[in-house]
Amino acid sequence: MLFKVHEKLGRYAREKQYGDLFAEYLLAEHIKFNREKIVSRTSLDINKPDFTIEDCIVVEFKAKSFIIKEDDYQTMRYLEIVKMKLGMIVNFRQRYLKPKRIINSKATS
Repeated sequence: MLFKVHEKLGRYAREKQYGDLFAEYLLAEHIKFNREKIVSRTSLDINKPDFTIEDCIVVEFKAKSFIIKEDDYQTMRYLEIVKMKLGMIVNFRQRYLKPKRIINSKATS
């Protein structure tokens, strides 16, 4: 589905547009997901991953030139908060889509 989104919208859409189309595909396939659901709230910030799918995968969408370490840390933080094992960072700005996996080794299977 991620590749379909990338193929349909190209490299220069906004993160929200990628998310909207991805959500449409998930709904069409009857896949359970939450979008930007608050998983933790502190006095300093609110944590909302772009998608949690089937209560086991966190997916973060980006539309920028390159992924930085802070993106990895943010995704790992979401995984630790929701106690999930697998996260993905998808940067749609790249010419060839290469989702990056983030593994939370502290999560129980």
